[in-house]
Formats: sequence, C-alpha cells, structure tokens
Amino acid sequence: MRLFLLTVLTMTAFAANSVLNRMAVDSGAIDPSSFAMIRTLAGALALCMVLTIRGGGLPIFVRGRVLGATSLAAYMIGFSLAYVSLDAGLGALILFGTVQISMFGWSALRGSAPSSRQIIGACVAFLGLVIALWPGEAASGDMHGSILMVIAGLGWAAYTLAGKGARDPVATTAANFVAALPLLVLLLLGAGLHAAPSGIALAILSGALTSGLGYALWYHVLPQFAGQTAAVVQLSVPIIAIAAGAVLLGESVTLTIGLAALLVLGGIALAITSSGVRGGRN
Repeated sequence: MRLFLLTVLTMTAFAANSVLNRMAVDSGAIDPSSFAMIRTLAGALALCMVLTIRGGGLPIFVRGRVLGATSLAAYMIGFSLAYVSLDAGLGALILFGTVQISMFGWSALRGSAPSSRQIIGACVAFLGLVIALWPGEAASGDMHGSILMVIAGLGWAAYTLAGKGARDPVATTAANFVAALPLLVLLLLGAGLHAAPSGIALAILSGALTSGLGYALWYHVLPQFAGQTAAVVQLSVPIIAIAAGAVLLGESVTLTIGLAALLVLGGIALAITSSGVRGGRN
C-alpha cells in the first residue's frame, strides 16, 4: 500500500508539471526559458536544503553524472519550450509516449528479440503519436512544439534509465539538478527573458515540489518496481494531465486527442505487458 500511495503521488507530481508549465507560459507571466531556469534552480536549492538538514554529500563528480545532468537539461529545455504551443494534456501524451517507446526500444536492444505482440503494440503506439503529431490538426498544436516535446521525452527516458541504480535518490537528484543548471543557463540565457511574480511562483512550485522532490521520490520508488512496471505506471500521467488541463485550464479534449491517447496508451500497454519483455529498468 505504501508503494502504491508513493507511486500515485509521484505520477500526480509529473502531471502537475505539465499543468504548471502551461499555466505559467500560456498566460504570459513568464517566458519558457526563464521558467526552465528558475524551475531547475528551485529544484536544486530545495534538494540541497534537504541534504543539508539530513546530512550527506553532493555527489557531483561521480560516474553517470554527465548522463543524468545532460538528459535532465534536455528534458527541461524541450519541456518548457514545447508548452508555448501545446496543451498540457497533449504535451504529456507526446512526452510519455516518446518515453515509453524509447524505453521499450532500449529493453528490446538489451534483451531478446521482440515478440509479435510487442511489435504490434509498438506500432499501434507509434500510430497514435503520428495522429497526435499530424500537421493540420487543430488539436495537435504546431510541429515545432511537438518536436521539442519529443526531445524532452528522449531526455526523460535517458534520465529514468540513468536513475535505476541510484543508491541515494535525494543526493543523486540534487546533484543532477545542480549539474544541469549551468547547461540551461548557457543554452537559454539571452534577450527576451521576462518573469512576473506569478510566473516566478509557478516556476518555483514546479521546481521545488513537483520536480525536485517529485523526481527524488521517483528515484526512490524506481528500484522497487519489477520488470516493466516502471513503464506501465507512467502511462497514467497523460490521463491525469489531460483531465487536469480540461478542468483547470479549460483545454478541450477532442476526438483526435482521445483517439491518439487510446492508441498510444493501449499500444504501449500491449507491448510492455507482454510476458516476453524483460529488463524494463535497464
């Protein structure tokens, strides 16, 4: 029961990031680059405060830190910039569809050849993403935003795979945030930055609570999942984000989005719950 509750809390935090980012950027309260940098800074500060109170070092210069930091930076940048044009629910659908297809592909490469069921499931999920990304559909946002969210998804998949063996989730997440911050500043700092108090508050909330502490919690529960469970549970995030976006942001849930969500989630579930899949946390 404890693992279940922690998992629900983590998935809700993931979905909240989509809603908070979209709410802040779409309202014009902050630009996406500033949101990403403040979000990362807030996450780093919150986690370092936890480390200071708890005790323990910050493992910056350890094996795997480069992958953790760069994948986190790729996710943060793609995620924030994509929400200039994408709805919260659609963005989450593209993000986690990309994540699960990437993780499935990695598992297939590390294990035995995929079964017919896995291949069919992956094809169905890919078809759903094509429908969500198809140019000209009003529900699909623009292609630029969709590509950015695919990049974010690849970054998050790499970040999840990098964290599978984290022995100290809080310290590992804190180090990733601290190491990723200079990369974000280097890539995003420039002209046109602006941030109203409300935008800063949303970025801090996203960074300190639903990102920093949420990701530390994810690294904590991740080793407790068996097989493909880590991939399966993340399928709930787009559903939560779509519902929250409709209720809190007034986003429409169109037939196109519904069909895409059904295909993506159904296809991935078919593929990753196959008895032949192994090594979901590789």
